[in-house]
Amino acid sequence: MGMDYAIREITVPAAAAAARGTKLYNLNIGDPNKWDFETPEYFKATLREAVDSTDNGYGDSQGNIGLRKAIADREFEKHGVHITADDVYVTSGLSECINVMMATLVEPGDEVLVPGPGYPSYSQYIKFYGGKAVPYRQIEDEDWRPDVDMIRKRISSRTKALIVINPNNPTSAVFDEKTLREMGDIAAEHNIPLISDEIYDKLLFSGRFFSSSRLSPDVPKIIMNGFSKVNLMPGWREGYCYFMDRDGVLDDVREGMMRQFRIRICANVPCQEAARVSLQGPQGYIAEMNRKLKERADFTHKRINEIPGLSTNRAKGAFYMFPKIENNPWKTDKEFALNLIDEEGVVVVNGSGFCEEFGAGHFRTILLPPMDVLKEAYDKLDKFMIRHAG
Repeated sequence: MGMDYAIREITVPAAAAAARGTKLYNLNIGDPNKWDFETPEYFKATLREAVDSTDNGYGDSQGNIGLRKAIADREFEKHGVHITADDVYVTSGLSECINVMMATLVEPGDEVLVPGPGYPSYSQYIKFYGGKAVPYRQIEDEDWRPDVDMIRKRISSRTKALIVINPNNPTSAVFDEKTLREMGDIAAEHNIPLISDEIYDKLLFSGRFFSSSRLSPDVPKIIMNGFSKVNLMPGWREGYCYFMDRDGVLDDVREGMMRQFRIRICANVPCQEAARVSLQGPQGYIAEMNRKLKERADFTHKRINEIPGLSTNRAKGAFYMFPKIENNPWKTDKEFALNLIDEEGVVVVNGSGFCEEFGAGHFRTILLPPMDVLKEAYDKLDKFMIRHAG
């Protein structure tokens, strides 16, 4: 089947524009290291040592025990949850985790509830394995809160899982405890796993983060995370998930995923050492990262809301914003994004790439570039909107 990953697809017309001599403002990919964020030196030093180690070679298919123990310790420190290294599975980035999980859960005709808008890998892999991604609305006027009533209505006898992305990509919403508890209750009632993607869990600009790992023990849970965002290790390809399942509902899922992990041998072994150290060493760089991101989020929120024909909610965490195109002369949001590249060199991702039903008429931008780059990019976007929709 055809797969369409809008975040990377938009790089094709962007490359064509660059070849014509257009200066690009790449606001499309959530890679902090492309800007003024840098992997802490002690992670790099550990990787160099691990590469030089005589103890190298293939690792444990579930993930090296030192890293799995460090993840269990860190999850307790962050959220007060009790898991063991046996509950943790290390993957080649979160993307592999999504792929393996959907390959295990989904048979042709099965359904999985996904956030709309939401990170497109979930729906793409669900479709790849013959399933149907059923979106549930996140309510824009209520800070993108998940529509719990719609979740209840859209569950069917074919529903295999309920997915939440918190903090959210692409909206940068952070969900409150009450909403997450309601979602957990629905999952428990229907005896399906709540799958919670928490890869941005320590990137917060206001309030506190409530992890789905803290939901009632009767909720079967799979919590997913990784090292590319908070730990500034994009491209190192280290992710993980852990199971919290009191009643053994997910035993078959664990075994099915583990069989696939054995087939693919192991995740990158030297990078696992760096990932372990990133959890155990100084964490001060995260506070500095949040400081920079909050300043850029505040500016982006103010600037986009000044542009005629655009409006946006404030980002609460992660590093995105998902503005609405209010005054829209374009046939589709993809046409908007392509025109913006051609005319101004500003590269954003069309909102329909995150959900046709609930993402269309929007676009995703990032909060990562330094202020001078953001100012230039949004001045160009301002000119573009005045020209077309002013």
